Amino acid sequence: MFCIHCGTQNRDEAQYCAKCGQLIAGLSSSASPASGPQPPLSGEAAAPKTSGKAIGSLICGFFAWTLPAAVAAIVLGHISRSEIRKSAGRLKGAGLAMTGLVFGYIGVSLIPLLIGAAIIIPNLLRARIAANEASAVGSIRTIVTAQTTYISKFPDKGYACNLMHLGGTGNTPQSAGLIDSNLSGGEKSGYRFSLRCDNNGYMVAARPSRPGSTGIRTFCSDETAVIRSAKSSAQNCFQGDPLQ
Repeated sequence: MFCIHCGTQNRDEAQYCAKCGQLIAGLSSSASPASGPQPPLSGEAAAPKTSGKAIGSLICGFFAWTLPAAVAAIVLGHISRSEIRKSAGRLKGAGLAMTGLVFGYIGVSLIPLLIGAAIIIPNLLRARIAANEASAVGSIRTIVTAQTTYISKFPDKGYACNLMHLGGTGNTPQSAGLIDSNLSGGEKSGYRFSLRCDNNGYMVAARPSRPGSTGIRTFCSDETAVIRSAKSSAQNCFQGDPLQ
């Protein structure tokens, strides 16, 4: 018995079409379908197929963090769900299409955030580096001033050869209390500080803790109180140009 609605062959005793569900009771088994192609006389309705567009939507959804894939997931998802609704059961995959749509819309919503992050993060990094470098220069000046005060208070000791001697809370050559605890510890605001001296003077240098991340330039000075900078080692820094 043929269904006049979709052309599917059904068993002679069937009252409803196995494919589209329409009422077919009372029709002759030899009746021809009103329209549409003649199906094979298998006695069973054809198994529904999974929509290729639904599969494509799901696959694109997995790469929805890129704009073309996110748009493709959305377009294919909507088209496939529309085709599945109109297929009267011949197509399946609505769940796949819905998953692709969800991933696609999530991707579209996140892409502006990713673009914004790609613009903002480098600017924040440059601002952080500039702030750290300014702090390092200020700390070098603080150490230079502290050395001048130190040698005037302890002329028999000369310049301090250890940052710890410039720090502390006392009024002794080993704890002069001239710089803060962070600076006397040798690290502050993304820079590491070193101090050494000899009979004629001293040298202080500040290097980035993580070059390229916390700072770019190395800063240095000595008993002349001239602060210099370089984009390489502290040794080269003393041949660098003075800061304006």
